[in-house]
Amino acid sequence: MSNRNSHQNKQAARERLRAERERQAKKERMRRQLFVGGAVLAVLAIAGGIGYAVTNMNTDNVNQKWRTAAEKKTMAKPANTSGAQGTTVVIGDKKAKNTLHVYEDMRCPVCAQFEKFTGPTVLKDIKDGTYKAQFTMGTFLDDNKQMPGAGSKNALSALGAALNVSPQAFLDYKTALYSPKNHPEETDDAFADDQKLLDVAQQVKELKNNAAFEKAVKKGTYDRWALAMSASFNKAKDVDGTPAFKLNGKVLETPQKNPPMTPDQFTPLVQQNLKK
Repeated sequence: MSNRNSHQNKQAARERLRAERERQAKKERMRRQLFVGGAVLAVLAIAGGIGYAVTNMNTDNVNQKWRTAAEKKTMAKPANTSGAQGTTVVIGDKKAKNTLHVYEDMRCPVCAQFEKFTGPTVLKDIKDGTYKAQFTMGTFLDDNKQMPGAGSKNALSALGAALNVSPQAFLDYKTALYSPKNHPEETDDAFADDQKLLDVAQQVKELKNNAAFEKAVKKGTYDRWALAMSASFNKAKDVDGTPAFKLNGKVLETPQKNPPMTPDQFTPLVQQNLKK
């Protein structure tokens, strides 16, 4: 019995020693894994931070580079505009008693939603003479530090080239740019690319294969005008975002202030504030 107990005790001791060694070995492996994993995460975090900083720096540079180049160009006012710098754009029956003032930014995703759902209503109202429409376009999204770029300004310059063709070309091109199949995500500065703008223009009857329009876009003929239009937007009172609307100088907004307005919300507001 004594010998058996002694053997059992030795066996138990060996088992405890083996278990302790395995536990220590497992603990050491875990420590190394955590150390290596932490180092990798740190490297990735640093790399990600650098990547984010570089991306922001690059897009910020695109914004400033576009603006600097535009400021050096000669001011060219598109046809079908008025005002000292051609920043007054009014489309529709000049005899219409009412004026709907529309404020938009070409990179604005909510503007794209409004154009999708309520844009046809606005176009019909203009055609029917319910009101003439004045358009003031901003480019504040290009200056957003979280997603800077030049897409708003570049698209606005292209809109100037379309307006130089005709008011209808301006309306049709704006509709095409805002359409779901063409409008990029807010974080995607796709409109900074002239080719993107020219590709969309092929969907507009008056702009398709229009050599003069294409030349104006590529040369940036209306870049300086786009800056002037943007400055005009920045001076607008009672407008702190897009899309925004004024009818005969009165701001139109739904009680819940939840854009974009649907036709069922937009039309009653217009009817209530029309001059009879």
